[in-house]
Amino acid sequence: MPVQTIPSESLGSPNNEQIRTWCSRLEAGEVLYFAQTPVPIPPDDLTFLLSQQQTSSSLHKNIAYKPDRDKLSGVDEKSAKPAEVVRMHEVMRRYSKSIETFLSGFLAPYERRWRLDYASFRPLEEKGRDLPVRRRNDLLHTDAFPTRPTRGWRILRFFHNIHPSRTRDWVIGEPFGRVVGSFTPGKLSIPRSDSPVVRAGKQVAQATGLATLVPQWKRGPYDEFMMRLHNTMKEDSVFQESCVREEVQFAPGSSWMVYTETVPHAVLGGQFALEQTFLVDPAAMVTRESAPIAILEKMAGAKLG
Repeated sequence: MPVQTIPSESLGSPNNEQIRTWCSRLEAGEVLYFAQTPVPIPPDDLTFLLSQQQTSSSLHKNIAYKPDRDKLSGVDEKSAKPAEVVRMHEVMRRYSKSIETFLSGFLAPYERRWRLDYASFRPLEEKGRDLPVRRRNDLLHTDAFPTRPTRGWRILRFFHNIHPSRTRDWVIGEPFGRVVGSFTPGKLSIPRSDSPVVRAGKQVAQATGLATLVPQWKRGPYDEFMMRLHNTMKEDSVFQESCVREEVQFAPGSSWMVYTETVPHAVLGGQFALEQTFLVDPAAMVTRESAPIAILEKMAGAKLG
């Protein structure tokens, strides 16, 4: 079963062995599920978030909070009410900090060995969204960032279904190693390290800012493969129709966390969700061999950094 429920009574004073077990389960590709979130949203914040309906308002789209710069994006500040923008910024800042505080204890081996990435608010109904294939959330995929390479650091995401009555409906696929094996070597090849010339060219592009114009110039072999895997999975209709999958419904008020670059997943339905992303150093893993970069390097017989 890919979803493991964490009993609320185990959160009080977990010992080191229990904490390492939680980490190893995550690293192996399990979803850790909290039937009642361990990080409650303040009632006033929750009321504000649920008031953001699907209308023409500039606030009613996916909104991202960038903790490293304390910046909110996804909001048109020229047309949005200034008070709403300020309030959304405060709510997202508070949410991001609360998740970081909780996971610093719950996943203690990772603390100070991660980078706090974006937090997001997703007010839109997921079912039936009209998006290009590569941006669709309802197609099974593993995560990769087109413009923000991770260089092998793992993508840990903590989700929160804040809808008062609707479940958030996912499907989860087979383990990473098995899925990758179904695409390689036939449909995808694992690239080896960049040649010295290519590597030098990318370094120049990054130093001069030109890499912002061509995302591929930011990526090393690992990130290039992960981006291609993400796209190929979504574009392969035979895979989407025939792959092994399991449906999961996350209850209102629940939370869950998962390494989304490892676990193939798709979102079929639901509205109003919060999420905080962490990039975790693979050297911090309890089981380092479970990291996708370790799996791919073993398959390629070469370093991919």
